[in-house]
Amino acid sequence: MLGYQNKVLRIDLNNKANSTEPLNMEWARQYIGGKGLGIKYLFEELKPGTDPFSPENKLIFMAAPLTGTTVPCSGKLAIISRSPATGTILDCSIGGHIASEIKFAGYDAVIIEGAVDTPSYIYIEDEKVEILSAHELWGKGSHETETTLLHRYGKDCKILSIGPAGENLIPMACINSDYYRQAGRGGIGAVMGSKNIKAIVVKGNGNVKVANMKETLGFINHMMHENTLTDDNLWAYTDGTAMIVEMSQTTGILPTRNFQDGAFQSYKNIDSEAMKKVRAGKKGCGSCALGCGNFTKIGETVVEGPEYETIALCASNCDIGDLEALVQFNSLCDDLGLDTISTGNTTAFAMELTEKGIKDFGLSFGDIDAYLKVPEMIAKKQGIGAELALGTRELAKRYGGSDFAMQVKGLEFPGYEPRGSWGMGLAYATSDRGACHMRAWPVAQEAYGDVDPFTTEGKAAMVIELQNYNAVKFSSIICDFWALDLEVLSQVLNAVTGEKFTVEELDRIGERVVSIGRLFNQREGFTSKDDTLPNRIFNDALKSGATAGKKIPKEDFEKMLVQYYTIRGWNEDGTIGQEKLAELQLIEAKTAMEEA
Repeated sequence: MLGYQNKVLRIDLNNKANSTEPLNMEWARQYIGGKGLGIKYLFEELKPGTDPFSPENKLIFMAAPLTGTTVPCSGKLAIISRSPATGTILDCSIGGHIASEIKFAGYDAVIIEGAVDTPSYIYIEDEKVEILSAHELWGKGSHETETTLLHRYGKDCKILSIGPAGENLIPMACINSDYYRQAGRGGIGAVMGSKNIKAIVVKGNGNVKVANMKETLGFINHMMHENTLTDDNLWAYTDGTAMIVEMSQTTGILPTRNFQDGAFQSYKNIDSEAMKKVRAGKKGCGSCALGCGNFTKIGETVVEGPEYETIALCASNCDIGDLEALVQFNSLCDDLGLDTISTGNTTAFAMELTEKGIKDFGLSFGDIDAYLKVPEMIAKKQGIGAELALGTRELAKRYGGSDFAMQVKGLEFPGYEPRGSWGMGLAYATSDRGACHMRAWPVAQEAYGDVDPFTTEGKAAMVIELQNYNAVKFSSIICDFWALDLEVLSQVLNAVTGEKFTVEELDRIGERVVSIGRLFNQREGFTSKDDTLPNRIFNDALKSGATAGKKIPKEDFEKMLVQYYTIRGWNEDGTIGQEKLAELQLIEAKTAMEEA
Protein backbone atom coordinates (compact mmCIF):
# COMPACT_ATOMS: atom_id res chain seq x y z
CA MET A 1 0.00 0.00 0.00
CA LEU A 2 1.21 3.48 -0.80
CA GLY A 3 0.92 6.40 1.61
CA TYR A 4 3.02 4.41 4.09
CA GLN A 5 6.78 4.76 4.54
CA ASN A 6 6.90 1.07 5.52
CA LYS A 7 9.30 1.86 8.33
CA VAL A 8 9.16 1.88 12.14
CA LEU A 9 11.81 3.62 14.22
CA ARG A 10 12.39 1.79 17.50
CA ILE A 11 14.34 3.68 20.19
CA ASP A 12 15.84 1.61 23.02
CA LEU A 13 16.48 4.06 25.84
CA ASN A 14 17.98 1.43 28.14
CA ASN A 15 20.89 0.95 25.76
CA LYS A 16 20.73 4.35 24.05
CA ALA A 17 20.33 2.57 20.74
CA ASN A 18 17.90 2.64 17.85
CA SER A 19 16.89 0.43 14.96
CA THR A 20 14.44 0.37 12.09
CA GLU A 21 12.12 -2.37 10.90
CA PRO A 22 9.38 -2.71 8.30
CA LEU A 23 5.90 -1.69 9.33
CA ASN A 24 3.70 -4.76 9.76
CA MET A 25 1.63 -4.29 6.62
CA GLU A 26 -0.75 -7.14 7.47
CA TRP A 27 -1.69 -5.23 10.62
CA ALA A 28 -1.85 -1.99 8.64
CA ARG A 29 -4.45 -3.50 6.32
CA GLN A 30 -6.50 -4.55 9.35
CA TYR A 31 -6.10 -1.36 11.43
CA ILE A 32 -4.96 1.31 8.88
CA GLY A 33 -2.77 3.40 11.21
CA GLY A 34 -3.03 5.98 14.00
CA LYS A 35 -5.19 4.87 16.89
CA GLY A 36 -5.95 1.34 15.70
CA LEU A 37 -2.52 0.30 14.52
CA GLY A 38 -0.89 1.85 17.59
CA ILE A 39 -3.18 -0.12 19.91
CA LYS A 40 -2.43 -3.31 17.95
CA TYR A 41 1.32 -2.82 18.37
CA LEU A 42 0.96 -2.12 22.10
CA PHE A 43 -1.36 -5.08 22.63
CA GLU A 44 1.08 -7.46 20.96
CA GLU A 45 4.26 -6.10 22.55
CA LEU A 46 3.32 -5.09 26.10
CA LYS A 47 3.41 -7.75 28.77
CA PRO A 48 0.15 -7.90 30.78
CA GLY A 49 0.40 -6.23 34.17
CA THR A 50 3.13 -3.82 33.10
CA ASP A 51 3.36 -0.82 35.42
CA PRO A 52 2.64 2.31 33.32
CA PHE A 53 5.64 4.05 34.93
CA SER A 54 8.05 1.17 34.48
CA PRO A 55 10.69 1.19 31.72
CA GLU A 56 8.85 -1.78 30.21
CA ASN A 57 5.87 0.40 29.26
CA LYS A 58 6.04 1.68 25.70
CA LEU A 59 5.28 5.03 24.14
CA ILE A 60 4.11 4.69 20.55
CA PHE A 61 3.78 7.59 18.11
CA MET A 62 1.75 6.43 15.11
CA ALA A 63 0.95 8.23 11.87
CA ALA A 64 -1.31 6.96 9.05
CA PRO A 65 -1.20 6.69 5.25
CA LEU A 66 -2.91 10.08 4.85
CA THR A 67 -0.38 11.82 7.11
CA GLY A 68 1.95 14.16 5.23
CA THR A 69 -0.31 14.39 2.18
CA THR A 70 -2.58 17.29 1.27
CA VAL A 71 -5.69 15.39 2.32
CA PRO A 72 -7.72 17.88 4.39
CA CYS A 73 -7.59 17.60 8.18
CA SER A 74 -5.06 14.74 8.21
CA GLY A 75 -2.42 16.41 10.38
CA LYS A 76 -2.92 14.61 13.70
CA LEU A 77 -0.63 12.12 15.42
CA ALA A 78 -1.79 9.24 17.61
CA ILE A 79 0.13 8.52 20.83
CA ILE A 80 -0.47 5.19 22.55
CA SER A 81 0.58 3.69 25.88
CA ARG A 82 -0.85 2.18 29.05
CA SER A 83 -2.39 4.94 31.15
CA PRO A 84 -0.90 5.77 34.56
CA ALA A 85 -4.18 7.47 35.50
CA THR A 86 -6.48 4.54 34.76
CA GLY A 87 -4.44 1.43 33.95
CA THR A 88 -6.45 1.11 30.73
CA ILE A 89 -5.36 1.29 27.14
CA LEU A 90 -4.58 4.91 26.32
CA ASP A 91 -4.51 6.57 22.95
CA CYS A 92 -4.43 10.33 22.51
CA SER A 93 -4.17 12.50 19.43
CA ILE A 94 -2.31 15.75 18.96
CA GLY A 95 -2.65 18.30 16.19
CA GLY A 96 -0.18 20.75 14.75
CA HIS A 97 2.58 19.65 12.38
CA ILE A 98 4.55 16.96 14.21
CA ALA A 99 2.81 14.00 12.53
CA SER A 100 3.74 15.11 9.01
CA GLU A 101 7.33 15.74 10.11
CA ILE A 102 7.62 12.14 11.35
CA LYS A 103 6.45 10.92 7.95
CA PHE A 104 8.85 13.27 6.15
CA ALA A 105 11.65 11.84 8.28
CA GLY A 106 10.75 8.47 6.79
CA TYR A 107 8.70 6.76 9.52
CA ASP A 108 5.15 5.59 10.03
CA ALA A 109 5.78 5.06 13.72
CA VAL A 110 8.25 5.78 16.48
CA ILE A 111 8.25 3.29 19.37
CA ILE A 112 10.10 4.32 22.53
CA GLU A 113 11.10 1.59 24.97
CA GLY A 114 12.95 1.59 28.28
CA ALA A 115 14.18 4.67 30.13
CA VAL A 116 17.34 6.77 30.40
CA ASP A 117 18.97 7.52 33.74
CA THR A 118 19.26 11.27 33.31
CA PRO A 119 17.03 13.97 31.77
CA SER A 120 17.34 13.71 27.99
CA TYR A 121 15.72 14.62 24.72
CA ILE A 122 15.62 12.80 21.39
CA TYR A 123 16.68 14.36 18.10
CA ILE A 124 15.48 12.71 14.88
CA GLU A 125 16.57 13.92 11.44
CA ASP A 126 15.83 11.27 8.83
CA GLU A 127 18.21 8.35 9.63
CA LYS A 128 20.04 10.38 12.28
CA VAL A 129 18.79 9.63 15.80
CA GLU A 130 20.46 11.05 18.91
CA ILE A 131 19.70 10.92 22.64
CA LEU A 132 21.03 14.15 24.14
CA SER A 133 21.20 15.77 27.57
CA ALA A 134 18.18 17.85 28.62
CA HIS A 135 19.73 18.89 31.91
CA GLU A 136 19.29 22.62 31.15
CA LEU A 137 15.67 22.06 30.07
CA TRP A 138 14.51 19.97 33.03
CA GLY A 139 12.14 21.94 35.21
CA LYS A 140 11.34 24.40 32.44
CA GLY A 141 7.87 25.03 31.11
CA SER A 142 6.86 23.48 27.83
CA HIS A 143 6.84 26.85 26.07
CA GLU A 144 10.40 27.71 27.07
CA THR A 145 11.51 24.21 26.16
CA GLU A 146 10.07 24.47 22.67
CA THR A 147 11.50 27.95 22.13
CA THR A 148 14.98 26.82 23.21
CA LEU A 149 14.95 23.83 20.87
CA LEU A 150 13.59 25.85 17.94
CA HIS A 151 16.46 28.30 18.36
CA ARG A 152 18.88 25.38 18.49
CA TYR A 153 17.63 23.44 15.46
CA GLY A 154 15.72 25.97 13.38
CA LYS A 155 12.08 26.74 12.80
CA ASP A 156 11.63 23.95 10.27
CA CYS A 157 11.84 21.27 12.99
CA LYS A 158 8.80 20.12 14.97
CA ILE A 159 8.76 19.35 18.69
CA LEU A 160 6.92 17.28 21.27
CA SER A 161 7.64 18.25 24.88
CA ILE A 162 6.46 17.90 28.45
CA GLY A 163 6.31 20.44 31.25
CA PRO A 164 7.02 20.02 34.97
CA ALA A 165 3.81 17.97 35.33
CA GLY A 166 5.20 15.24 33.10
CA GLU A 167 8.57 15.32 34.84
CA ASN A 168 6.84 14.87 38.20
CA LEU A 169 4.76 11.96 36.90
CA ILE A 170 1.41 13.70 37.45
CA PRO A 171 -1.26 11.31 36.11
CA MET A 172 -3.00 14.18 34.29
CA ALA A 173 0.15 15.37 32.49
CA CYS A 174 0.01 15.94 28.74
CA ILE A 175 2.43 16.16 25.82
CA ASN A 176 2.61 19.52 24.01
CA SER A 177 3.47 20.54 20.46
CA ASP A 178 3.32 23.79 18.49
CA TYR A 179 3.16 25.49 21.92
CA TYR A 180 -0.62 25.16 22.28
CA ARG A 181 -1.54 21.69 21.03
CA GLN A 182 -1.82 18.85 23.55
CA ALA A 183 -2.19 15.10 23.74
CA GLY A 184 -4.03 15.58 26.96
CA ARG A 185 -5.85 12.72 28.55
CA GLY A 186 -4.84 9.83 30.79
CA GLY A 187 -1.35 10.99 31.76
CA ILE A 188 0.46 10.37 28.48
CA GLY A 189 2.92 13.14 29.42
CA ALA A 190 3.74 11.33 32.66
CA VAL A 191 4.68 8.21 30.68
CA MET A 192 7.14 10.32 28.70
CA GLY A 193 8.43 11.82 31.95
CA SER A 194 8.89 8.38 33.48
CA LYS A 195 11.34 7.67 30.67
CA ASN A 196 13.26 10.87 31.51
CA ILE A 197 12.50 12.26 28.07
CA LYS A 198 11.84 16.00 28.08
CA ALA A 199 11.29 16.46 24.35
CA ILE A 200 11.42 14.85 20.93
CA VAL A 201 12.69 17.02 18.07
CA VAL A 202 11.93 15.88 14.52
CA LYS A 203 13.24 17.26 11.24
CA GLY A 204 12.30 15.42 8.05
CA ASN A 205 13.60 16.01 4.54
CA GLY A 206 11.63 13.35 2.66
CA ASN A 207 8.19 13.02 1.15
CA VAL A 208 5.16 10.73 0.98
CA LYS A 209 4.24 8.71 -2.12
CA VAL A 210 0.61 8.21 -3.12
CA ALA A 211 -0.95 5.83 -5.61
CA ASN A 212 -1.51 8.34 -8.43
CA MET A 213 -0.38 11.89 -7.82
CA LYS A 214 -2.48 13.58 -10.52
CA GLU A 215 -5.67 11.72 -9.67
CA THR A 216 -5.10 12.10 -5.94
CA LEU A 217 -4.55 15.85 -6.12
CA GLY A 218 -7.61 16.29 -8.32
CA PHE A 219 -9.71 14.22 -5.96
CA ILE A 220 -8.44 16.10 -2.91
CA ASN A 221 -9.16 19.45 -4.54
CA HIS A 222 -12.70 18.30 -5.25
CA MET A 223 -13.14 17.05 -1.67
CA MET A 224 -11.76 20.28 -0.25
CA HIS A 225 -14.43 22.40 -1.92
CA GLU A 226 -17.37 19.99 -2.04
CA ASN A 227 -17.02 18.10 1.24
CA THR A 228 -14.70 19.96 3.63
CA LEU A 229 -15.35 23.68 3.21
CA THR A 230 -19.07 23.34 3.83
CA ASP A 231 -21.54 24.61 6.41
CA ASP A 232 -21.24 21.32 8.31
CA ASN A 233 -17.55 22.01 8.96
CA LEU A 234 -16.89 25.75 8.74
CA TRP A 235 -18.22 26.49 12.23
CA ALA A 236 -14.77 25.33 13.33
CA TYR A 237 -13.31 28.40 11.60
CA THR A 238 -15.96 31.01 12.30
CA ASP A 239 -16.69 30.32 15.96
CA GLY A 240 -14.50 27.46 17.10
CA THR A 241 -15.56 25.08 19.84
CA ALA A 242 -16.56 27.97 22.14
CA MET A 243 -19.86 28.01 20.24
CA ILE A 244 -20.78 24.83 22.14
CA VAL A 245 -21.05 26.85 25.38
CA GLU A 246 -24.35 28.42 24.38
CA MET A 247 -25.61 25.12 22.90
CA SER A 248 -24.87 23.30 26.17
CA GLN A 249 -26.33 26.10 28.30
CA THR A 250 -29.53 26.19 26.26
CA THR A 251 -29.99 22.42 26.45
CA GLY A 252 -29.03 22.17 30.14
CA ILE A 253 -25.87 20.08 29.83
CA LEU A 254 -23.17 22.68 30.67
CA PRO A 255 -21.25 21.26 33.70
CA THR A 256 -21.66 23.61 36.64
CA ARG A 257 -20.22 23.39 40.17
CA ASN A 258 -18.81 19.86 39.79
CA PHE A 259 -21.76 18.63 37.77
CA GLN A 260 -24.28 19.68 40.39
CA ASP A 261 -26.16 21.51 37.65
CA GLY A 262 -26.37 21.81 33.87
CA ALA A 263 -26.85 25.57 33.56
CA PHE A 264 -24.41 28.38 34.43
CA GLN A 265 -25.70 31.84 35.22
CA SER A 266 -22.60 33.65 33.91
CA TYR A 267 -22.21 31.67 30.69
CA LYS A 268 -22.29 34.77 28.48
CA ASN A 269 -18.95 35.83 29.98
CA ILE A 270 -17.28 32.75 28.49
CA ASP A 271 -19.22 31.99 25.29
CA SER A 272 -18.12 32.41 21.66
CA GLU A 273 -19.21 36.03 21.48
CA ALA A 274 -17.07 36.86 24.51
CA MET A 275 -14.17 34.97 22.91
CA LYS A 276 -14.44 36.83 19.62
CA LYS A 277 -13.90 40.13 21.43
CA VAL A 278 -10.44 39.01 22.53
CA ARG A 279 -9.50 36.93 19.48
CA ALA A 280 -6.01 37.81 18.27
CA GLY A 281 -5.53 35.44 15.35
CA LYS A 282 -6.27 32.10 13.69
CA LYS A 283 -4.29 28.90 13.12
CA GLY A 284 -4.66 25.53 11.43
CA CYS A 285 -2.81 22.24 11.66
CA GLY A 286 -0.80 20.69 8.83
CA SER A 287 -2.95 20.09 5.72
CA CYS A 288 -5.93 21.78 7.38
CA ALA A 289 -8.29 24.11 5.52
CA LEU A 290 -10.57 24.75 8.50
CA GLY A 291 -8.22 26.61 10.85
CA CYS A 292 -10.10 25.93 14.08
CA GLY A 293 -7.37 27.39 16.28
CA ASN A 294 -8.27 30.74 17.84
CA PHE A 295 -5.55 32.76 19.52
CA THR A 296 -6.91 34.65 22.51
CA LYS A 297 -5.00 37.52 24.11
CA ILE A 298 -5.96 39.26 27.35
CA GLY A 299 -3.29 41.52 28.74
CA GLU A 300 0.02 39.72 28.34
CA THR A 301 -1.55 36.25 28.39
CA VAL A 302 -1.95 34.41 25.08
CA VAL A 303 -3.48 30.97 24.53
CA GLU A 304 -4.83 29.03 21.59
CA GLY A 305 -8.39 28.60 22.75
CA PRO A 306 -9.74 28.17 25.31
CA GLU A 307 -11.50 25.22 23.68
CA TYR A 308 -14.97 24.16 24.83
CA GLU A 309 -13.74 21.36 27.08
CA THR A 310 -11.46 23.78 28.92
CA ILE A 311 -14.24 26.35 29.21
CA ALA A 312 -16.70 23.81 30.58
CA LEU A 313 -14.41 22.09 33.09
CA CYS A 314 -12.22 25.01 34.16
CA ALA A 315 -14.84 27.78 34.11
CA SER A 316 -18.51 26.85 34.64
CA ASN A 317 -17.66 23.63 36.49
CA CYS A 318 -15.57 25.64 38.97
CA ASP A 319 -18.14 28.48 39.04
CA ILE A 320 -15.66 30.81 37.35
CA GLY A 321 -17.37 33.34 35.11
CA ASP A 322 -14.32 35.52 34.52
CA LEU A 323 -12.78 35.11 31.05
CA GLU A 324 -9.42 36.59 32.00
CA ALA A 325 -9.06 34.13 34.89
CA LEU A 326 -9.98 31.25 32.60
CA VAL A 327 -7.40 32.29 30.00
CA GLN A 328 -4.73 32.54 32.72
CA PHE A 329 -5.67 29.10 34.07
CA ASN A 330 -5.54 27.65 30.53
CA SER A 331 -2.14 29.25 29.89
CA LEU A 332 -0.71 27.87 33.13
CA CYS A 333 -1.93 24.36 32.32
CA ASP A 334 -0.47 24.53 28.80
CA ASP A 335 2.98 25.63 29.96
CA LEU A 336 3.09 23.27 32.94
CA GLY A 337 1.86 20.40 30.77
CA LEU A 338 -1.49 19.62 32.40
CA ASP A 339 -4.68 18.26 30.86
CA THR A 340 -7.24 21.02 31.43
CA ILE A 341 -10.17 18.58 31.54
CA SER A 342 -8.80 16.54 34.45
CA THR A 343 -7.28 19.58 36.17
CA GLY A 344 -10.55 21.53 36.06
CA ASN A 345 -12.60 18.53 37.12
CA THR A 346 -10.33 17.66 40.04
CA THR A 347 -10.30 21.30 41.15
CA ALA A 348 -14.11 21.37 41.14
CA PHE A 349 -14.24 18.10 43.10
CA ALA A 350 -11.90 19.57 45.73
CA MET A 351 -14.15 22.65 45.89
CA GLU A 352 -17.17 20.48 46.61
CA LEU A 353 -15.30 18.40 49.19
CA THR A 354 -14.49 21.69 50.92
CA GLU A 355 -18.05 22.99 50.54
CA LYS A 356 -19.50 19.82 52.10
CA GLY A 357 -17.03 19.85 55.00
CA ILE A 358 -15.49 16.53 53.98
CA LYS A 359 -11.96 17.87 53.46
CA ASP A 360 -10.87 21.50 53.51
CA PHE A 361 -8.57 22.23 50.57
CA GLY A 362 -8.91 25.98 50.94
CA LEU A 363 -10.81 26.08 47.65
CA SER A 364 -14.34 27.30 47.09
CA PHE A 365 -16.49 27.69 44.00
CA GLY A 366 -15.87 31.04 42.33
CA ASP A 367 -12.73 31.93 44.33
CA ILE A 368 -10.48 33.14 41.52
CA ASP A 369 -7.37 33.78 43.61
CA ALA A 370 -7.24 30.26 45.04
CA TYR A 371 -8.25 28.74 41.68
CA LEU A 372 -5.34 30.33 39.81
CA LYS A 373 -2.82 28.80 42.22
CA VAL A 374 -3.97 25.24 41.56
CA PRO A 375 -2.17 24.35 38.28
CA GLU A 376 1.32 25.10 39.57
CA MET A 377 0.64 23.36 42.88
CA ILE A 378 -0.52 20.25 41.03
CA ALA A 379 2.30 20.23 38.48
CA LYS A 380 4.95 20.65 41.19
CA LYS A 381 3.16 18.65 43.91
CA GLN A 382 3.24 21.61 46.26
CA GLY A 383 0.79 22.18 49.14
CA ILE A 384 -2.68 20.87 48.31
CA GLY A 385 -1.36 20.09 44.82
CA ALA A 386 0.38 17.00 46.15
CA GLU A 387 -3.05 15.48 46.78
CA LEU A 388 -4.97 17.06 43.91
CA ALA A 389 -2.34 15.55 41.61
CA LEU A 390 -3.79 12.14 42.45
CA GLY A 391 -6.92 12.91 40.42
CA THR A 392 -10.58 12.69 41.30
CA ARG A 393 -10.90 8.94 41.81
CA GLU A 394 -7.91 8.67 44.14
CA LEU A 395 -9.00 11.74 46.12
CA ALA A 396 -12.38 10.10 46.66
CA LYS A 397 -10.72 6.90 47.85
CA ARG A 398 -8.72 8.91 50.36
CA TYR A 399 -11.42 11.26 51.69
CA GLY A 400 -14.81 10.07 50.44
CA GLY A 401 -17.27 11.64 48.04
CA SER A 402 -17.13 8.85 45.45
CA ASP A 403 -20.80 9.46 44.59
CA PHE A 404 -19.88 12.87 43.17
CA ALA A 405 -16.35 12.10 41.96
CA MET A 406 -17.10 12.64 38.27
CA GLN A 407 -14.98 9.97 36.63
CA VAL A 408 -15.17 6.64 34.84
CA LYS A 409 -12.37 4.09 35.19
CA GLY A 410 -10.31 6.85 36.81
CA LEU A 411 -10.61 9.39 33.97
CA GLU A 412 -12.50 12.60 34.74
CA PHE A 413 -15.66 13.61 32.84
CA PRO A 414 -15.39 15.91 29.83
CA GLY A 415 -17.81 18.79 29.26
CA TYR A 416 -21.22 17.18 28.74
CA GLU A 417 -23.75 16.51 31.49
CA PRO A 418 -25.06 12.97 30.80
CA ARG A 419 -28.35 13.48 32.64
CA GLY A 420 -29.27 15.65 29.67
CA SER A 421 -27.91 13.16 27.12
CA TRP A 422 -28.41 9.56 28.17
CA GLY A 423 -26.47 8.27 25.18
CA MET A 424 -23.49 10.33 26.35
CA GLY A 425 -23.72 8.58 29.71
CA LEU A 426 -23.55 5.20 28.00
CA ALA A 427 -20.63 6.42 25.88
CA TYR A 428 -18.71 7.52 28.99
CA ALA A 429 -19.35 4.20 30.71
CA THR A 430 -18.28 1.99 27.82
CA SER A 431 -15.28 4.01 26.65
CA ASP A 432 -12.05 2.03 26.89
CA ARG A 433 -9.95 4.87 28.33
CA GLY A 434 -12.57 6.11 30.80
CA ALA A 435 -14.95 9.07 30.54
CA CYS A 436 -14.34 10.35 27.02
CA HIS A 437 -16.18 12.43 24.43
CA MET A 438 -13.86 11.36 21.60
CA ARG A 439 -15.02 7.74 21.52
CA ALA A 440 -18.59 8.78 20.75
CA TRP A 441 -20.43 12.11 20.82
CA PRO A 442 -24.17 11.35 20.87
CA VAL A 443 -24.95 14.79 22.30
CA ALA A 444 -24.97 15.99 18.69
CA GLN A 445 -28.05 13.86 17.97
CA GLU A 446 -29.59 14.15 21.43
CA ALA A 447 -29.11 17.46 23.22
CA TYR A 448 -28.16 19.40 20.08
CA GLY A 449 -30.29 17.39 17.65
CA ASP A 450 -33.78 15.95 17.39
CA VAL A 451 -33.33 12.59 19.19
CA ASP A 452 -35.04 12.38 22.59
CA PRO A 453 -32.20 12.64 25.15
CA PHE A 454 -34.22 11.13 28.01
CA THR A 455 -34.93 7.63 26.79
CA THR A 456 -33.08 4.34 26.41
CA GLU A 457 -34.64 3.76 23.00
CA GLY A 458 -31.99 3.30 20.31
CA LYS A 459 -29.15 4.63 22.45
CA ALA A 460 -27.01 1.48 22.50
CA ALA A 461 -27.10 1.20 18.71
CA MET A 462 -26.32 4.90 18.36
CA VAL A 463 -23.30 4.74 20.66
CA ILE A 464 -21.94 1.63 18.94
CA GLU A 465 -22.23 3.19 15.50
CA LEU A 466 -20.46 6.34 16.68
CA GLN A 467 -17.72 4.41 18.48
CA ASN A 468 -16.99 2.30 15.41
CA TYR A 469 -17.02 5.38 13.18
CA ASN A 470 -14.66 7.39 15.39
CA ALA A 471 -12.33 4.42 15.81
CA VAL A 472 -11.77 4.05 12.06
CA LYS A 473 -11.73 7.82 11.50
CA PHE A 474 -8.99 8.30 14.10
CA SER A 475 -7.11 5.27 12.79
CA SER A 476 -7.04 7.10 9.46
CA ILE A 477 -6.01 10.24 11.39
CA ILE A 478 -8.78 12.48 10.17
CA CYS A 479 -9.59 15.39 12.48
CA ASP A 480 -12.88 15.25 14.35
CA PHE A 481 -13.96 18.54 12.77
CA TRP A 482 -14.25 17.14 9.24
CA ALA A 483 -17.72 15.59 9.21
CA LEU A 484 -17.05 13.08 6.43
CA ASP A 485 -18.95 9.82 6.12
CA LEU A 486 -17.44 6.39 5.54
CA GLU A 487 -18.14 6.57 1.81
CA VAL A 488 -15.97 9.66 1.49
CA LEU A 489 -13.34 8.22 3.85
CA SER A 490 -13.09 5.09 1.70
CA GLN A 491 -12.60 7.24 -1.41
CA VAL A 492 -9.86 9.23 0.30
CA LEU A 493 -8.02 6.13 1.54
CA ASN A 494 -8.32 4.40 -1.82
CA ALA A 495 -6.99 7.44 -3.72
CA VAL A 496 -3.89 7.62 -1.51
CA THR A 497 -3.14 3.93 -0.93
CA GLY A 498 -4.27 2.40 -4.20
CA GLU A 499 -6.26 -0.15 -2.18
CA LYS A 500 -10.01 -0.84 -2.26
CA PHE A 501 -11.37 -0.15 1.22
CA THR A 502 -15.15 -0.53 1.18
CA VAL A 503 -17.60 1.17 3.52
CA GLU A 504 -18.42 -2.19 5.07
CA GLU A 505 -14.76 -2.96 5.61
CA LEU A 506 -14.12 0.41 7.27
CA ASP A 507 -17.02 -0.17 9.66
CA ARG A 508 -15.57 -3.58 10.48
CA ILE A 509 -12.13 -2.04 11.08
CA GLY A 510 -13.73 0.42 13.51
CA GLU A 511 -15.38 -2.46 15.35
CA ARG A 512 -12.06 -4.35 15.42
CA VAL A 513 -10.26 -1.34 16.93
CA VAL A 514 -12.90 -0.95 19.65
CA SER A 515 -12.72 -4.67 20.39
CA ILE A 516 -8.94 -4.94 20.71
CA GLY A 517 -9.05 -2.00 23.13
CA ARG A 518 -11.63 -3.97 25.12
CA LEU A 519 -9.39 -7.04 25.07
CA PHE A 520 -6.45 -5.00 26.36
CA ASN A 521 -8.50 -3.76 29.31
CA GLN A 522 -9.93 -7.20 29.95
CA ARG A 523 -6.47 -8.73 30.33
CA GLU A 524 -5.60 -5.91 32.77
CA GLY A 525 -8.50 -6.90 35.01
CA PHE A 526 -11.30 -4.60 33.88
CA THR A 527 -14.81 -6.06 33.83
CA SER A 528 -18.38 -4.97 33.17
CA LYS A 529 -18.43 -3.55 36.72
CA ASP A 530 -16.16 -0.78 35.42
CA ASP A 531 -18.73 0.19 32.77
CA THR A 532 -20.66 2.49 35.05
CA LEU A 533 -21.18 6.09 36.14
CA PRO A 534 -20.96 7.97 39.45
CA ASN A 535 -24.05 7.66 41.64
CA ARG A 536 -24.73 11.39 41.28
CA ILE A 537 -25.93 10.67 37.74
CA PHE A 538 -28.39 8.05 38.98
CA ASN A 539 -29.57 9.64 42.23
CA ASP A 540 -29.34 13.44 42.03
CA ALA A 541 -31.62 15.45 39.79
CA LEU A 542 -30.28 18.51 38.01
CA LYS A 543 -31.45 21.77 39.54
CA SER A 544 -32.14 24.32 36.82
CA GLY A 545 -32.34 25.06 33.12
CA ALA A 546 -33.72 22.80 30.40
CA THR A 547 -32.78 19.63 32.29
CA ALA A 548 -34.10 20.62 35.73
CA GLY A 549 -35.31 17.53 37.57
CA LYS A 550 -33.56 15.11 35.24
CA LYS A 551 -31.40 12.12 36.17
CA ILE A 552 -30.70 8.71 34.63
CA PRO A 553 -32.55 6.02 36.62
CA LYS A 554 -30.10 3.21 37.40
CA GLU A 555 -32.41 0.59 35.94
CA ASP A 556 -32.56 2.51 32.65
CA PHE A 557 -28.80 2.80 32.50
CA GLU A 558 -28.43 -0.94 33.11
CA LYS A 559 -30.98 -1.61 30.38
CA MET A 560 -28.89 0.43 27.92
CA LEU A 561 -25.75 -1.42 28.96
CA VAL A 562 -27.32 -4.83 28.39
CA GLN A 563 -28.54 -3.67 24.98
CA TYR A 564 -25.06 -2.40 24.20
CA TYR A 565 -23.41 -5.76 24.97
CA THR A 566 -26.12 -7.62 23.03
CA ILE A 567 -25.88 -5.51 19.89
CA ARG A 568 -22.08 -5.73 19.95
CA GLY A 569 -22.40 -9.51 20.09
CA TRP A 570 -20.55 -9.66 23.40
CA ASN A 571 -21.33 -11.94 26.33
CA GLU A 572 -23.61 -10.86 29.18
CA ASP A 573 -20.58 -10.07 31.34
CA GLY A 574 -19.14 -7.71 28.72
CA THR A 575 -16.46 -10.10 27.48
CA ILE A 576 -16.08 -10.89 23.78
CA GLY A 577 -17.05 -14.42 22.75
CA GLN A 578 -15.17 -16.70 20.38
CA GLU A 579 -17.62 -16.24 17.52
CA LYS A 580 -17.23 -12.46 17.51
CA LEU A 581 -13.46 -12.74 17.93
CA ALA A 582 -13.29 -15.01 14.89
CA GLU A 583 -15.48 -12.63 12.92
CA LEU A 584 -13.12 -9.75 13.72
CA GLN A 585 -9.92 -11.79 13.15
CA LEU A 586 -8.98 -11.45 16.82
CA ILE A 587 -8.68 -15.13 17.75
CA GLU A 588 -4.87 -15.02 17.75
CA ALA A 589 -4.86 -11.92 19.93
CA LYS A 590 -7.23 -13.55 22.42
CA THR A 591 -5.15 -16.77 22.48
CA ALA A 592 -1.94 -14.84 23.11
CA MET A 593 -3.66 -12.89 25.86
CA GLU A 594 -4.77 -16.09 27.62
CA GLU A 595 -1.30 -17.65 27.32
CA ALA A 596 0.27 -14.52 28.80
